[in-house]
Amino acid sequence: MGYTENLIDFIGKSTDCYHAVKTAKDRLDENGFTELFEGDKWDVQSGGKYYVIRNSSSIIAFEMPKKDFGAFMICASHTDSPSFKLKPDFEINADGCIKLSVEGYGGMIMSSWLDRPLSISGRIVIAKDGKIETKLVNIDRNLLVIPSLAIHMSRDINKGYEFNIRRDMCPIASEKNGRIEDIIAESVGVDKEEILGFDLSLYNRMHGAVLGADGEYFSAPRIDLQCMYSTLEGFLNSESDDNVTVFAAFDNEEVGSGTKQGAKSSFLRDVLERICDNSETYKRAVAKSFMLSCDNAHAVHPNFADKSDGTNRVYMNGGIVIKYNANQRYTTDAVSEAVVKYVCKNAGVPYQMYANRSDIPGGSTLGNLSNEKVSLNTADIGLAQLAMHSSYETAGSRDTEYMVKMIKEFYKTEIVL
Repeated sequence: MGYTENLIDFIGKSTDCYHAVKTAKDRLDENGFTELFEGDKWDVQSGGKYYVIRNSSSIIAFEMPKKDFGAFMICASHTDSPSFKLKPDFEINADGCIKLSVEGYGGMIMSSWLDRPLSISGRIVIAKDGKIETKLVNIDRNLLVIPSLAIHMSRDINKGYEFNIRRDMCPIASEKNGRIEDIIAESVGVDKEEILGFDLSLYNRMHGAVLGADGEYFSAPRIDLQCMYSTLEGFLNSESDDNVTVFAAFDNEEVGSGTKQGAKSSFLRDVLERICDNSETYKRAVAKSFMLSCDNAHAVHPNFADKSDGTNRVYMNGGIVIKYNANQRYTTDAVSEAVVKYVCKNAGVPYQMYANRSDIPGGSTLGNLSNEKVSLNTADIGLAQLAMHSSYETAGSRDTEYMVKMIKEFYKTEIVL
């Protein structure tokens, strides 16, 4: 249960992609890692521990072995979750109140955002002493709500309803013009006139909770971050004599990863190349490397069991999910599947196989996109959960520990293909 409670705490601190990176950075700092900056010259030492941040929303950490290395052992996850982002000019004068204009980020279950305490987090940008400076924002109090329309005015709501973001999903914020801007500025100690730009999103204020007759399950916002948390913990508790161990968490997975900080960017390649002495060393190392692309999978829903494949069905608390797709939306093939099973058996954790029902297309993840820039043997794995992309999701309490143990074993495994 300790892993679940720690995960819930991690999620609570990681209210958006920027705070997810900040939470990971704090853990790395606690463990003696040194921050590198892409614009500086690097001096990477044997036995050194380092991390690099891009755009404040993606992070790559790595630990060098104490001797020459042969390959990279990489775990990749993502920092972002579906949400609503504030538009640049976000105040709307409505009847008797001020509401906020938002647009959707990623594919969320919109109804799950209704009638919950919400707030705002992200980053603002100011100019100070001739330099552009970023400040993180988290309005750490119940601030907003998106109210449902009463059933008396929508008699058919329980027969199905198509939500419209522009009309249905604007949160109520205040009775006064400018108050939200004031609160954002006050939260970071600047005048609102100093704010030159922002990336701000809504987040669900409900805390995570363990539930079930015997604590078998937990529910929380942003369970996407379960893989980020567990791969980070596995990374911090691992070591390798012969390989560079790498933890990567990318932004923008929920919208296709096609940004300068996404898995489809040059970020991973840039970092790995700079670790190596030359192009030949880099290419030889990548050819012998292995990556786990870590993102959650759909557990069989007990009320909608027919939505799952007839045989490749996965369950909460069933262990590591190995994800497979014939059209290569997932990178797993026979070789990488065998590697994952081998590691799981050595770690003493269960595993299960996932494939979409053949007539229901699934989502995508970051493994195949990352491979466009750094081509190496990769498997897609995750943990089983329910209500994916709801503002409050559910997963198994034992699975996080399974993933941490598996990742720890992965990093120390010598894989010869």
